[in-house]
Amino acid sequence: MEIYTGKNLEELLQEAARRKNTSVENLTYNVIEEKKGFLGLGGEVSATVYCEQDIQNFIKEYLQTYFENIEMEVTVEVINDDGFYRVTLNAENNAILIGRNGQTLQSLNSILKSAASSEFKKRIGLLIDINGYKEEKYHKICALAGRVAKTVQRTKTDALLDPMPADERKAIHNYLTNMRYVSTVSEGEGNQRRIKIVYNPGKEDN
Repeated sequence: MEIYTGKNLEELLQEAARRKNTSVENLTYNVIEEKKGFLGLGGEVSATVYCEQDIQNFIKEYLQTYFENIEMEVTVEVINDDGFYRVTLNAENNAILIGRNGQTLQSLNSILKSAASSEFKKRIGLLIDINGYKEEKYHKICALAGRVAKTVQRTKTDALLDPMPADERKAIHNYLTNMRYVSTVSEGEGNQRRIKIVYNPGKEDN
């Protein structure tokens, strides 16, 4: 993350906005040092400054460097979807990047998310997909959850799904949120965290 220095914060941000070809309103900054001048003269302030394009660039460069280091040729595309970053990868053998049951893809997603969040000192939302694998996975698990939820409605008996990563649990939570007499909660820790579909007689259609 770039560090800028100016006589005051306003000047610093104006210069950062000029270099990044954006407006001051689109910048996020953190003052790291401020020196007071004598009688208002000679003051200086330093701050880290970034915008959403910097996050997008970091994600792409991080992945490109990673794949270069393991000598794998992969095309990386990053789209900023209103502050959520959607990453599309494409390689000669996409199955290697996906891994068994998507485990390699999930690990790569976690590593990248951690690196970006650490770099910009805030939680960065992102999702890596390969040839539509994740979207297809969401469709399958939501269809399964829907069938289980109908059984819960009929039998009035709660049901537990298999452990799954956070993004897949979120997809199911969203999918079932408007379903009558059914609620969802997450249970367990770490890679054993799973969704419990609960019979809720007080919940009507939203």
